[in-house]
Amino acid sequence: MTAELVRGQNHTLPQTRLEIRVSAGSPVVAGATLGDENGVVRGAEWIAHPGSPQLPGLEVSQQAAAGHRLAVDLEALPETVHRVTVLLALPVGVGGPTRFGSTAAPFVAVTGLDGIEIATFTLTGLDAESAVSALELYRRQGAWKVRAVGQGYAAGLAEMLADQGLAGAAELAASIQEAVARSLARSVAPPPPRTPEGDRVRQASGPSDPGPAPAAPPQPPAATPVQPAADPGTASVSASAPTPGGPINYAHPRRQHAAPPTPPPTAPPAQPGQAAQPVAGDATGWSMDERLYNQIWGMFEDLARAAAAYRSAVDFAESRMDQELDRSLSDPRNRIGGAGDRAREEARAKRDELTARAREVLDRDLAQLAAEAAVVEPALPAAYAGWNNPVWHAHRIPMELPMALRLGDLHLPERTGLRIPLLVRLPLERGIWVDSGRTASEAAALLDSDRLRRLAMETAVLHAARLLAVYPPGEFSVHVIDPAGSAAGPLAPLVDAGVLAGPPAAGPQGVASVLAHLTRRVDLVQMAVRAGAADSLPPDLDTGEQLLVVNDFPHGFDDRAVTQLRYLADEGPAVGVHLLMVADREDASAYGPVLDPLWRSLLRITPVADNHLADPWVGHAWTYEPPVTPPGSRVLEQVLAAVTAARRAAGR
Repeated sequence: MTAELVRGQNHTLPQTRLEIRVSAGSPVVAGATLGDENGVVRGAEWIAHPGSPQLPGLEVSQQAAAGHRLAVDLEALPETVHRVTVLLALPVGVGGPTRFGSTAAPFVAVTGLDGIEIATFTLTGLDAESAVSALELYRRQGAWKVRAVGQGYAAGLAEMLADQGLAGAAELAASIQEAVARSLARSVAPPPPRTPEGDRVRQASGPSDPGPAPAAPPQPPAATPVQPAADPGTASVSASAPTPGGPINYAHPRRQHAAPPTPPPTAPPAQPGQAAQPVAGDATGWSMDERLYNQIWGMFEDLARAAAAYRSAVDFAESRMDQELDRSLSDPRNRIGGAGDRAREEARAKRDELTARAREVLDRDLAQLAAEAAVVEPALPAAYAGWNNPVWHAHRIPMELPMALRLGDLHLPERTGLRIPLLVRLPLERGIWVDSGRTASEAAALLDSDRLRRLAMETAVLHAARLLAVYPPGEFSVHVIDPAGSAAGPLAPLVDAGVLAGPPAAGPQGVASVLAHLTRRVDLVQMAVRAGAADSLPPDLDTGEQLLVVNDFPHGFDDRAVTQLRYLADEGPAVGVHLLMVADREDASAYGPVLDPLWRSLLRITPVADNHLADPWVGHAWTYEPPVTPPGSRVLEQVLAAVTAARRAAGR
């Protein structure tokens, strides 16, 4: 059960390997300090910040962003450390808000490595403060606890560090803000080359900038490396911290290997001067599905870092041009005649040269990734493939659950044609929310409400159909709540194929009946698991995975139904009950903040293209493309027919 903390409240931590997730209304700098038994920070080496993101047992984000994931391993902290304080600060000199009172209240969640929330805290009541101690993890009588702090500082980061006893707080605060403002923390290495064995390798050198762009400061090694979960806004994939020059470990944190993974296929040797030919499944893993899954995440990270290196180089070129112009034109003699014009031309020429060289490097890396995508996409299994992939026409319902499911595609503006599949692990670790609101994005605002709601429901149907198609026969059931019957058209493929657990529930009675059924299932399975008595479950209880599709929320929901829905969203995923909502958040505004935890627990996707997802490495805004079937194709009907046939053959 998640503890929703208020300022000053504490909660016992049941585990020592944690993730701290931060969600803010605007980009913030996230850091953490280590304190001794008196809460004193003994030196700069006891602070993790964007310029120095790793300490033993602790890692923070390397840039200012609206969302952060901090990784903590309390057992790996030095014995002299008794307190970890999570700090948030607004970046200085980047044109954003200068006080927390002018932006949405930050939200902080402490989770386990499985993504399940342990404690949450919303930092309300902030006004003129530009820095805040969000929460602290502290050791008490051999056990670790979390306390909601919410102490703000109007004088900013320097005052906050000084309050923790740090000598030279002002200088360190200035260096942190300077690193953020000059994008030092975002100057990351471009996609590394391939080894002869085919693995990606992390470069130990600095960024591959075409000009004299500053390199990121060296990172101190962690005693027990812990990585924040890699999630494009959403999915939970973690990689152990690589050693300089060593291969990246793409293993999922909850996937344990008793022996080294299966060697990946190797690419044919490249000709001198040519890049290695890409091969589908050249990442590590026990099976081809796992190797492809890890390879896709590797491509996602490579594209994120390549774009970050390019943007950092362009920012540096612009900054250097401005500095050269300021120096040249600060002399009044250069403002008269042609001297000033020549200075401007020379500065712009240098800027253009650096930018062009950066673009050449980016184009080379993008071409390599595009070639890899062209090889990988046709080799994907159905669960990872787009609806236009021929693999769906020969799809057979599997006997084993795949590792992941494709929810759509992601791309960046540097090359919109290079699409990376958005994969989420199975079973689903969190629910999904298809946003049907017209205020969700500019593209959504161009559509009328009825058209947008239909698109949203069609997107939900495609996700439900894909889930049915990748689960073994009879191990996945879909329930639908459509209070007003407005989704009859989009739901027709599911209804006609007879793959739903029952007719779509309509009206208040139908809503109450479905929610009561699923709530009972969650309660019974939870009690059986806790008591170790799974054999005592009622014989009529379906222990397979369940998906609840809710259309037009909160229409047809009373207060009791809303409470039950929140319960299913919080407790359901752990026992196999998942939520897929189609809703406009503004429609539920009458409930006020009571529904905020519900929205935060769901992965938000859109029925039209929208750039609302962020990666966990450099914080890019990725454009999400929802899944669609080819025009005129009957692939959806064919897949659902295969689901029905497999159920009949299995006697389900």
